[in-house]
Amino acid sequence: MSGEKHLHGPADPACLAVFERLSEYLDGDLSAQDCSVIQAHIQDCAPCVAFVESLKSSIQAAHELRPLDPAGELPVEVREKLKAAWAAALKRRAG
Repeated sequence: MSGEKHLHGPADPACLAVFERLSEYLDGDLSAQDCSVIQAHIQDCAPCVAFVESLKSSIQAAHELRPLDPAGELPVEVREKLKAAWAAALKRRAG
């Protein structure tokens, strides 16, 4: 791929081929030959390098996410207001 003349970017078929396989590439799910093709393309394609870095950052951010502590039970007065609002909404919709 890197020896070919191409437009570099999302409209370029060579770049689209890289974009389509990038998750597999980063997950280590491609053959050595497929990895070599992607690495060769990425070496001279700034848009693909930017996309790789963006995807790596997204993956890292996802790994760092932690679940929030449960909020706990709502106070009785809040639950009652929500029930009343729900009932009113259903009545308006039916009405």
